[in-house]
This record gives sequence, C-alpha cells and structure tokens, in this order.
Amino acid sequence: QVQFVESGGGVVQPGGSLGLSCVASGTIFRLNTMAWYRQAPGQQRELVAVISSGGNTNVADSVKGRFTISRDNAKNTVYLQMMNLKPEDTAVYCCNTYPQRFGWGQGTQVTVSS
Repeated sequence: QVQFVESGGGVVQPGGSLGLSCVASGTIFRLNTMAWYRQAPGQQRELVAVISSGGNTNVADSVKGRFTISRDNAKNTVYLQMMNLKPEDTAVYCCNTYPQRFGWGQGTQVTVSS
C-alpha cells in the first residue's frame, strides 16, 4: 500500500518562505517521477512542480522563480522549497507520482496572510 505523508505547512506572511516535505512508502520511490500538487478552497487541484527520477525539474508558471522541488531517494522524500509566498499560494499541498497513480495523503496546509 502506497502512502504519502506531507509536512511543513503553516501560516506565513506575504513574502515569507516555507519548506515542505513528503515521505513516500510502499513504492519504489527512486523509480518514480514525483510531483507536488495543491488545492485551494473551491478550486480544482493543480500541478505545482515535478521532478523526474533523474532529478530533472519543472514548475508551474505561477510559481516559477519562487518554488524549488528536490528529492532524496535514500530517504524516499520529495521537498518543495517555497519563497516569496503570495496570498494566492494558500492551499493544501500534497505529493504524489506524476502522473498521479495513488491515493492522496492528508496534505499540509499553507496559508499566506498578513
């Protein structure tokens, strides 16, 4: 059974930074392309950032230059470093494979507010 456990969210002022972590279990993590997704209230889930098994990355235009995705295969963990956060980044952030193949974890709430 594949599980994802996300952590690191919180409340931050505009312009602030946060680092998210996601630990995956039950799958051969190092072989999978991984991604961070987010869902704001009343909106559809959207793809934020992707990292291949080889470390190639891509991020959504809305977060380009502010968010960085990385991974540690030895720890079965994918990270999302977020800088210069904006109120529109407020959402529940989840990780999964890309494309999404497994159920969702609980996610971690990020709230950007003054």
